[in-house]
Amino acid sequence: MSTYSIKDLEHLTGIKAHTIRIWEQRYNIIQPKRTETNIRFYDSEDLKHMLNISLLNNNGFKISKIAKMSRDEVCEHVLNTIDKKENYQDQISGLTLAMIDMDEDRFEKIMSTNVLQLGFEDTMMNIIYPFLARVGFLWQTDSVSPAQEHFISNLIRQKIIVAIDGQINTVDKKQSTYMLYLPEGELHEIGLLFASYLIKQRGNKVIYLGQSLPLPELSKVYGYHKPDYLLTVLTSAPDLNFVQRYIDNVAESFPEAQILMSGYQVVGQDMDLPENVEVIPHVKYLVDYVEEDNYHRAKEKVSHQ
Repeated sequence: MSTYSIKDLEHLTGIKAHTIRIWEQRYNIIQPKRTETNIRFYDSEDLKHMLNISLLNNNGFKISKIAKMSRDEVCEHVLNTIDKKENYQDQISGLTLAMIDMDEDRFEKIMSTNVLQLGFEDTMMNIIYPFLARVGFLWQTDSVSPAQEHFISNLIRQKIIVAIDGQINTVDKKQSTYMLYLPEGELHEIGLLFASYLIKQRGNKVIYLGQSLPLPELSKVYGYHKPDYLLTVLTSAPDLNFVQRYIDNVAESFPEAQILMSGYQVVGQDMDLPENVEVIPHVKYLVDYVEEDNYHRAKEKVSHQ
């Protein structure tokens, strides 16, 4: 079972550590466990309960009233609140609970409700991406098991694939061609899949090559299709020590292509970028980039008519 410090609870629930201690003393909301060396810690049930309390408290429930509820009653109020509210943080808290409990039904309910209300793209931008940032924090602090992370990632991956399959092919021959791939050893595909969805949604052609592609294989496919753009995401591979070398390699191998790169290994890093390489710091930046490119191509098309 995972364990959490009071600082973990503060980061995950948004409730200040000082407030949590007051609630423990005044309302007996939760009681921390202690290690043999007398260090306070909390377990997964405590985290889930505090996430639920945070959600209700943020939606107007007084802590004195919450303290009188059983844990089952708290859960019931949370489900009713999530159904009625459109607050993004509430949805993210709900997804966090779904991940911790490996509750596919809860994930499906949250996802389908928000897609119906917001649309798929806005759901991904405003709920799923912030949620994945939270998962990343949990992963770094060893608060999420590999099984929990794989569980939720695969559910999200499936949703993106279904959304891509449901797109109507409206590719404009005058629009750009994007070739998407992950470097050899890189398996974190969610960002690349969503980029494929966004680019296709805006009428561009996507050649999707997927995970862990060796550079020689990329060269072969590139030589056949000659795309306008190469797009990749560097999250864990190649190793940070070799990222600069990899960037230079790709830039030299495809001098005629505009190369777009994103991921933890390049965003915010002090890299020397060749002229044909640009870092995409956020998915919303990619949307702006693609739409601006489409605008210029449309303008060029009109000027040649």
